[in-house]
Amino acid sequence: MPLDPFFAERLRVHRRYLLDQVLKTFRARIRSWLPKWGSTPSVPAAQVPPTAHTDPSTRSLPGATAQLGPRAAARAKYRQAAVNWDRKELATVGTAGPDIATHDETIPVDGYPPVRVRLFRPHGQGTDPSPAVLTFFGGGFRVGGIDYPTTDASYRRRAAEADVVVAAVDYALAPEHKYPTQVEQGHAALEWLFANASELGIDPERIAIAGTSAGGAIAAAVTLMDRERAQRPLRFQLLEVPVVDLTGRHVDLRATRALGIPSFIARRELLSVARTYLPALSDAQEPYASPIRAASHHDLPTAVIMTAEYDPLRGDGAAYGAALRRAGVDATVVQYLGVTHDVPIYTGGLPASRLWHEQVIAVLRRLHPERSR
Repeated sequence: MPLDPFFAERLRVHRRYLLDQVLKTFRARIRSWLPKWGSTPSVPAAQVPPTAHTDPSTRSLPGATAQLGPRAAARAKYRQAAVNWDRKELATVGTAGPDIATHDETIPVDGYPPVRVRLFRPHGQGTDPSPAVLTFFGGGFRVGGIDYPTTDASYRRRAAEADVVVAAVDYALAPEHKYPTQVEQGHAALEWLFANASELGIDPERIAIAGTSAGGAIAAAVTLMDRERAQRPLRFQLLEVPVVDLTGRHVDLRATRALGIPSFIARRELLSVARTYLPALSDAQEPYASPIRAASHHDLPTAVIMTAEYDPLRGDGAAYGAALRRAGVDATVVQYLGVTHDVPIYTGGLPASRLWHEQVIAVLRRLHPERSR
């Protein structure tokens, strides 16, 4: 199906961004050669006066700030640009979330930084325990967070419309914090949710897990870790445009070629994500980094996997659904035609995005037995 015209301008901007990244890399390599040819060497990073920033990667540590060198300052600038873009998208083509009750908890993680979890509570939550979904945001492991405008709006809408408690995990970002930090934080959040379900007003028999893009990788990995460590009774896993194989084996580059993006540029971007997140590329072979590479997918929660036609990760979603089915897990894979990887964001301007949101709400309502019929 042809790409929806809604994406025409966004595709142009994305192509320009990818090309700029290639050019920046090329220029950096040229500059690195110049001293060898007798040019004036650049100032060492240690001599560049640091600039004070609030580092988004340390948001798991309340009040933490860092004096950043050039590379870290560039990351902070990139992340601020991502927040600004996200805020604009919510205002122009997104849907604001309702004013509902929220509160944050900071969860200790053995051997890793503590992690913040924000609970979004639906209106009119009574005295009976509520169902809950533990969820992980997307952003290529290096941007994003529960404070991002579209992410916050999405969680608010899902909590209110599905009548479930949304427990959003603000996992640490790479490269400051490498794998498996994010998975360990996610598992600690899951254990905390079950251990404190009673005082949180949550029914431990009606807890699900969800994640989008990179968050889908973490959610899927946490289900594997839960199976090995505790076997908590997760009702289902909801994975939206997930990446589940950081080796790149299941990436479908036909999707990017159809958008006019050369395969070498797409591969470069995907490889950059893996290098940012993983301590070494060989770690992509590990099942907690690439859940599809687990030796077994038996005894995992029922899965609903949502993918987009013009997204190279559509291959990951389809392959993971197939792997779960081979292991006897009830898995459904749905592909939305004519849309791209970030389709969940555009509920204020794209009919397919609104339908995507409605399907997510329908899945979450399965946590209410009387409403799932």
